[in-house]
Amino acid sequence: MIKTRKFKIASLLILLVVICSLFTGCATKNASPPQATTQTITDQAGRSVTIPAQINRCYYTSPLGMIMIYSLAPDKMVGWSMQLTDKEKKYIPAQYTSLPFLGGVQMNSKINTEELLKAKPDVIFSVGPDPLTAASKSDADKLQQQLNIPVIVVDGDINSTEKAYTFIGHLLGVEDKAKELAAYCSKTMQEVTAVTQAIPEQNRVKVYYAEGPKGLATEPKGSSHSLVLDLVNGNNVAQVDAKGGSGMSNVSMEQVLKWNPDVILTWSMDSGGAYDFIRTSPDWKNITAVKSKKVFQIPSYPFNWFDRPPSVNRFLGLKWLAATLYPDAYKVDMVKEVKSFYSLFYHADLSDDDAKQLLAQ
Repeated sequence: MIKTRKFKIASLLILLVVICSLFTGCATKNASPPQATTQTITDQAGRSVTIPAQINRCYYTSPLGMIMIYSLAPDKMVGWSMQLTDKEKKYIPAQYTSLPFLGGVQMNSKINTEELLKAKPDVIFSVGPDPLTAASKSDADKLQQQLNIPVIVVDGDINSTEKAYTFIGHLLGVEDKAKELAAYCSKTMQEVTAVTQAIPEQNRVKVYYAEGPKGLATEPKGSSHSLVLDLVNGNNVAQVDAKGGSGMSNVSMEQVLKWNPDVILTWSMDSGGAYDFIRTSPDWKNITAVKSKKVFQIPSYPFNWFDRPPSVNRFLGLKWLAATLYPDAYKVDMVKEVKSFYSLFYHADLSDDDAKQLLAQ
């Protein structure tokens, strides 16, 4: 009797083990595979970079990349690569203006590596205005080794904007926003250049781009800093050698008088420019642009529409400059355009008066 009972108990135990193993096997078969925590990508310089599978925090080596990320995914920013002034902050939502200034690697500036490491970005985007070269790769590799943070190189050429937005948008998981911004940039480029490139040479407006506090520095045709002027087919009168890098070739007052431009573009006094000086100085009074009151201050808040930094802000600049130089050929409601651009790219809702104030700078 006792043996029979022991046999039954043993049989039940064996049966339980078999049932448990069956359920365990099913559970194992149905369990989802573990999610990968990293992925390896090829950046736009052809570098193989291992990055987190999901990017929640990012930084950038320059204002060019900073503005692109801000327009795409501001909530993923860990800081600013340029210091914002109070006037610039006016056009950026408060939740982003409180982010720290962490510096960059362009224009002789430096990254605050100690504070950047504290911010713990998942990746750093290296987006520069110059063509991608072996130096682009080398610099990215060095920075990656120094910080032990993946560095992703992106082509910052204005004609590659659509590809850059698509690439970054995919990495950050904001494909729809990237598609929207890329479409705006592509449409703007096609629309503006179709009109302005059709303007006959004899009708092209003579333009001088006056840089610096006295207006006696400039950029010749072909300079990356005067690209917007070239794209809208303005006749850049500056016949000087390009300096490269930060630009700003020095010229004399005699040269400017000889060129005698129809239009002068310059910076605001707040930006270290010569807008007020050119309009009031007796040295400039005999130039056609001054006499006809066609000295224009380039709108610059929160980011300059023409250059410095040379990022996607220039697409609004294309519309503004085309409408300024060729109002009969390029007809556009600039108040409407400013409000639309600032909402789409800068996450800021402007009134008509806000837009008019920007345009009147």
